[in-house]
Formats: sequence, structure tokens, C-alpha cells
Amino acid sequence: MQLPFAGRVLAIAVLAALSLSQAHADDKPKVALVMKSLANEFFRTMEDGAKAYQTEHSTDFDLIANGIKDESDTSNQIRIVEQMIVSGVTALVIAPADSKALVPVVKKAMDAGITVVNIDNRLDPDVLKSKSISVPFVGPDNRKGAQLVGDYLAQQKLKAGDQVGIIEGVPTTTNAQQRTAGFQDAMAAARMNVVSVQSGNWEIDKGNAVAAAMLNEYPELKALLAGNDSMALGAVSAVRAAGKTGQVQVVGYDNINAIKPMLKDGRVLATLEQHGAGQAVYGIQAALQMIKGEKPAVDADNVIQTPVELITQP
Repeated sequence: MQLPFAGRVLAIAVLAALSLSQAHADDKPKVALVMKSLANEFFRTMEDGAKAYQTEHSTDFDLIANGIKDESDTSNQIRIVEQMIVSGVTALVIAPADSKALVPVVKKAMDAGITVVNIDNRLDPDVLKSKSISVPFVGPDNRKGAQLVGDYLAQQKLKAGDQVGIIEGVPTTTNAQQRTAGFQDAMAAARMNVVSVQSGNWEIDKGNAVAAAMLNEYPELKALLAGNDSMALGAVSAVRAAGKTGQVQVVGYDNINAIKPMLKDGRVLATLEQHGAGQAVYGIQAALQMIKGEKPAVDADNVIQTPVELITQP
């Protein structure tokens, strides 16, 4: 049955509106958030923050969130980025597992017209320059944050000349290097003796193994400074197994939920809040600005610096 003229006009109008709505939906930016290990609570918090922000701004962009199995699985993170390129995302917000190894695939994404923002762990500026690309970085001053933690440890629990060990993250990452430097700054200023710096790969088990080895090799060790809270959890277990709870201080970095009971009962002396959820949101906001042709509010070093906060016993 043929609709009367008015009905046909209405039907055409409805179809046109639906088509326009679908066109707008298709035009909505697709933002890929690619993180490091989702086994690490810090990155799950980051993912949760990004998803909550997208829910609040669902008409502005779509979000695809992904991460790798473990902190050092660089090759798989590269594959994820390549998949995002093929899928035609509009923007890539990435916390790279390796500051240098991810640069080529980031350039590939940019060459494909994808807007890229770097969060959490900074891509190596010299390698970026060698590829003739510039990527804004959203994240904290890791060296400053680690120094805050180290200063507190020295002031509260140590005396000049005490032996301490540093459990570093993946050594090819800028944030691991900067946190180690910050810990060393604090220990040097307080005249402590850093007897060992070893990588725990950001992971609980490796952090535990490294801490146990340090405690065995240096029986006079007074503190373990861990570059993230996952490794601090491992260090706490090693200290307990060595029968040195209360004798060897442990500090971390990230303020994950799992560390909070340990702060409360003193098994961990201090950590650092670096607001992972906020980093993801700031990175997405910067990407959306760039998609619109706007310049995000970076400093002279192409950085949007996010806050850090020393966290001690509540």
C-alpha cells in the first residue's frame, strides 16, 4: 500500500535523519589506548579511568583499550599497534613497553594519518628526532617523584652510610631510568650507600627474586627502593622470608590498592601517587584536541606534566 504524500515525506525525513545520524556516528573519532601489562593494577586503573571518561563523553569518541600480557612483551605491543593501524583508528594513546623499540611503529601510525599521544613512559626523544617525528608526552616527572619517596625514606628510617638496594623497572624504559635516577639523587644527598641496582622488570615475581638475592648478598642492607609497587610487593615477601620484617624498609611507586594495607601496617614505608587514570584521560583529551587541529597545552619540551604525590602511612 502506498503511503499518502504527507506520510511519504515523513518517511523520507526519518530515513534522512537516520542516515545523517549514522554518518555522524561513523565520523566519531576512534581512540585506541594501548597500555603495558594489564596484570599490573596500575594499568587496570588507567583503563578504568579511560572507560569511565568515554562513558561520560560517549558522543565525542569511541574507545578501544588494550594491553600486553607482561611488562616486557614489546613485540606483542608492536603487533597491537599494527592491528590498530589496520583497523583505521583515528588516534593512538600509548604507554610504550620500550622507549626506543616502539618508535618505528609509532612513526608507521603517524604516516598512516593517525594522531599519536604518548603517556606514562616517554618515547626516547633522540630516537623520535632521528625519525623526524614529534609526539607529545603526558605524564609525571618520574625523577622528582622517586626523589620524594627516597628523601622520605632517608629522613624517617636511615642514617648516613646505610646500605640500600634499588629494584629498577625494565631498564630500556625512560620512566624506569628516571625513577632510578631519582632514588639515587635522594640517596646521594643523604649519603647512603647504594650497593646494588638490579632490574625487576616491573613484576612481582622478578622483584621478589631480585630482592631475595640482594638480601642474601648484602646482610647489612637497610632498605629496598622499588621502581613500582608490583616489585615492592615482591620485595615485601622477600623481606618476610628472610626474617627481616621491620629491619629492612621497602618503598614503592604507583599507590596501587594492593599496597595500601602494607602502608597501613608498615610493611611498606611510602609510595607515590602518579594518577594513572588521570594520565589516560589527559592523553585522550590531548588526542581529541589534535584531531580538531588544536594544539594541546604542552611545555617547551612537548610535555603535559601530570601531578605526583607522596603517600605514607595513613
